[in-house]
Amino acid sequence: MRGRVQGVGFRFFASERAASERLAGWTRNRDDGAVEIEVEGDREAVDRFERVVRQGPAGSRVDSVDALDVAPEGRRGFEVRR
Repeated sequence: MRGRVQGVGFRFFASERAASERLAGWTRNRDDGAVEIEVEGDREAVDRFERVVRQGPAGSRVDSVDALDVAPEGRRGFEVRR
């Protein structure tokens, strides 16, 4: 995710939304100012999660999203990384 996505609680917003959808994965701030998210779970839940994070939390602005489908790794829980 690129835009105004750091310093606005975006990672914690993503974590809360992932938990509410019972998704697993992680999110982290990147050095280039973007936020990276990897998530896995039920396809419909992932789609709902993606729609919500494309909007972001209050105070954020999502300018672009690069979405990739990758093979699930069987993770459990959702982690906020640095």
